[in-house]
Amino acid sequence: MSVPPVSTPITLGFLTALQEPSGWLGGYLVTNSWGRPLEFRLTTAVQPNRVQTALYGPTLTEYVLADLIGKTLVEKTATKPDLIVTDVPAALALRSRLEIPVIGVKVGGVELSTDLTAFTHARSSIGLLIPNRFAADRTAVTQLLERIDPAVDLAEPFTRVREAISEARKMGVTNRAA
Repeated sequence: MSVPPVSTPITLGFLTALQEPSGWLGGYLVTNSWGRPLEFRLTTAVQPNRVQTALYGPTLTEYVLADLIGKTLVEKTATKPDLIVTDVPAALALRSRLEIPVIGVKVGGVELSTDLTAFTHARSSIGLLIPNRFAADRTAVTQLLERIDPAVDLAEPFTRVREAISEARKMGVTNRAA
């Protein structure tokens, strides 16, 4: 009797960002394929100044979320994810900064741009998004999603990340330099 090959475990990165009066706060949770946490990081508030606001214009939010928050958080973690999931559509631009597929969960009430394609998968209770520019990632993403435990819902970890950010605030962690 032959034993079926064991696939290499995968890791998932869950990236979110919250806009507050003090600036943008980023939270990033890396889990295994069962949804168990492996690593967590958060940023201090990122507040663009007036010069940056003028110079970056309509690309400012993408720059803050993809370059300053997303890329930094991913690069500072010891565990490299196989797939990054975000609940902030502007953070999908992170895909052009990394060689890791990035997809989004389709949060209600957010108007989506035409450069995103929606799709569904059993591992998410809500729709998923992929940038049209990286539509070729879809096959690899689907294969990765199939390797995730069926009990995992890609929309769920964002609740945990937000709760962790809230607890970190209470402890004063988000007010210290990272």
